[in-house]
Amino acid sequence: MTDSVLPDDIGGLAAKVVAENAAIGRKIAVAESCTGGLVAAALTEVPGSSAVLDRGFVTYSNEAKMESLGVASDIIETFGAVSIACVWAMAEGTLKNSNADVTVAISGVAGPDGGTELKPVGTVVFARSIRGDEGEPEGELKNFGQLSRAEIRRQATLCALELLLP
Repeated sequence: MTDSVLPDDIGGLAAKVVAENAAIGRKIAVAESCTGGLVAAALTEVPGSSAVLDRGFVTYSNEAKMESLGVASDIIETFGAVSIACVWAMAEGTLKNSNADVTVAISGVAGPDGGTELKPVGTVVFARSIRGDEGEPEGELKNFGQLSRAEIRRQATLCALELLLP
């Protein structure tokens, strides 16, 4: 991708997400924590993305997750912001507060600080919710290991974009 502020691998995948979702008339929305808007930024780098991207939420703080997406405080208190339960609630809240057909939520520990024994730096959780699907959203936990903060965020962005493919 020429003249992009983002790396080619992210730009290329974002272009594929936009093209494939546009082809089936599907709207998407994202809720981001550790990626801080990188997924939405990647999508908006693509000409024509307005046909696909409905909105993005950057809910970096726990308060933002609760206020903007309706994540229950007991989920954060019990499981933490970096948990499948939290990203499920984020994905569902994004679906509820958008016109999207599919949503992806991301939360993680990008480091270099903030990790724990149970959730070390590099732990990132994802959830995808599709309008009209019964049951819980799909969830996934990845541990990217001891990569740099930038690389953890890059890998998380790529994973989130993959989840937005039809």
